[in-house]
Amino acid sequence: MSSANAEQTSLVAVVMGSDSDLPTLQPAIQILEDFQIKAEVRILSAHRTPLEMIDFAEKATSKGLKVIIAGAGGAAHLPGMIASLTTLPVIGVPVKSKSLSGVDSLHSIVQMPAGIPVATVAIGGGLNAGLLAAEILAIFDKNLSQKISQYRQDLHDNVVKKDKRLREIESKNYDS
Repeated sequence: MSSANAEQTSLVAVVMGSDSDLPTLQPAIQILEDFQIKAEVRILSAHRTPLEMIDFAEKATSKGLKVIIAGAGGAAHLPGMIASLTTLPVIGVPVKSKSLSGVDSLHSIVQMPAGIPVATVAIGGGLNAGLLAAEILAIFDKNLSQKISQYRQDLHDNVVKKDKRLREIESKNYDS
């Protein structure tokens, strides 16, 4: 399948301001892949490639995208700028920065003006961004909803298993 066809069938876009943001967003890409959700992955800088970012955001709906995950560090304008250009749900992922540990990014993404919302996950919260995108899509997809329910059940079962093991061998002998 050509990359153009892959983009046309993608339901979620995962965009980042820089390739240095990829490690933060990789868990989102992976969980979407695990749920068999096609994702278009892009590098689009609000400051260095603003025209490309605008073009992407303005065409997102017509390309068939349903949700956009946007991660950025520092000033972190990418999620908000994309949200200002589309009515699709945008999930912002603050990327940890060297100078302020991602708090700057968090504040930038979460403090959107009234009327232009960006759903925001924790600093470095790529996994939760991917899960939230999947949950949004699952509203209209019973099969996907069941996969997410199974994922949650697996999380539950894993914790119960660890708790049982901890109680059996005591904390001083527990190695996670």
